[in-house]
Amino acid sequence: MNIIVLQHIKIEDPGYIKELMLADGFKLTTIELDEGEKIPDDLTKYDGMFCMGGPMDTYMEKDYPWLIEEKKRIKEFVVDLKKPYLGFCLGCQLLGEVIGGKVVKSNSAEIGMMDINFLKEKEVDNLFSKFPNQIKSLQWHSYEVQGIENNKDITLLASSPITKYQIFKYQNHAYGIQFHIEIKDTTVNEWGCVPEYKKALEDQLGEGALEKFDQSAKNNMADMNSYSKILYDNFKKLL
Repeated sequence: MNIIVLQHIKIEDPGYIKELMLADGFKLTTIELDEGEKIPDDLTKYDGMFCMGGPMDTYMEKDYPWLIEEKKRIKEFVVDLKKPYLGFCLGCQLLGEVIGGKVVKSNSAEIGMMDINFLKEKEVDNLFSKFPNQIKSLQWHSYEVQGIENNKDITLLASSPITKYQIFKYQNHAYGIQFHIEIKDTTVNEWGCVPEYKKALEDQLGEGALEKFDQSAKNNMADMNSYSKILYDNFKKLL
């Protein structure tokens, strides 16, 4: 399988799911957009697309002009080619925008290990039917997708008390996941070195919060890895 991975900062890759893909012999083409790498012209050769998180927001096209092209290519892949897509955090928001939604600042940032509540629609979903009705996962965002309620191609699968669109799908092949289920043991400390992430963390949880956050993530890592494995195994069936 040939997978294209859109990254916005080198340390935000598909994490544990990347390890699973490599173990299965998948060919990964990683595009570091923040480093000036270009998305290939021919997207038809890719079986699936992963779009990861990043410290920028979807509206920052003047500061990050490559966002304009990225949105066009995501739309081509998802809407025109109808190929499987998984978007995490920023990747979730980019999907929401290209299918007609808007990305707005949340009433309150969600940062920490928090509960995700599934709706009944997940019971018949290709990727999430085997998930429990509630999971705990890592959140690290202050923007969210809104305005897709009337899109008949959208199905809401999971919410949190703050963010309605924690998981949604477009038709049956493209998924936006606002939280970070894909992380590894080293993730929180690595992300804590990014100034934008560290500031958001300390603004929300106080100075010195990184160590507690890291330990909380590690305490829940086995569960998150297990959920990532279920998600990956089911995603493979879409390819």
